[in-house]
Amino acid sequence: MDMLLLIKALILGLVEGLTEFLPVSSTGHLIIVGDLLNFNDEIGKAFEVVIQLGAILAICWEYRSRLLGVVGGLGRDVTAQRFVVNLFIAFLPAAVIGLLFIKTIKAHLFQPFTVAIAFIVGGLIIFWVEKRHRYAPRIHSVDDTRDLALWGNDHGGNDLRFVPSGGNRIFVLSGDTGDVCRVFL
Repeated sequence: MDMLLLIKALILGLVEGLTEFLPVSSTGHLIIVGDLLNFNDEIGKAFEVVIQLGAILAICWEYRSRLLGVVGGLGRDVTAQRFVVNLFIAFLPAAVIGLLFIKTIKAHLFQPFTVAIAFIVGGLIIFWVEKRHRYAPRIHSVDDTRDLALWGNDHGGNDLRFVPSGGNRIFVLSGDTGDVCRVFL
């Protein structure tokens, strides 16, 4: 076995493990680090897919009781049905755009330069938001859209910013209060 290949795999495994559960792009970090390691050939791309599949399976394992509850309750549980409908509604626009622009997306968005620019711009936006709100926000967690609607109503509802995060999380920022609502979909 090639020792250099094992070291590259170890580094990418560490990057994936450290970034998957943080509100950052684990895929973006894999693209940049893979490019820095010159591990962006077909073997490198296949490795990225396999390592991310492992992360997805870990998330499924972590939420297995909830996922099984949803699957088991589809025929009779309104909450499970609403969850699946909301998941489909959230997924559909990305799927349609992805199918329509797959060649452009692959050609431009998965390039290290594009990812690095997105990281820099995203970081600058985060610094700007942090500078605007100098106090520590309160963090709330909800796990269905009804609770999110109630939280949004309590926080004015007009100045809410939705920020997707890794895995199955979305952060909703209240522009009025600076509070954060962590939504687990």
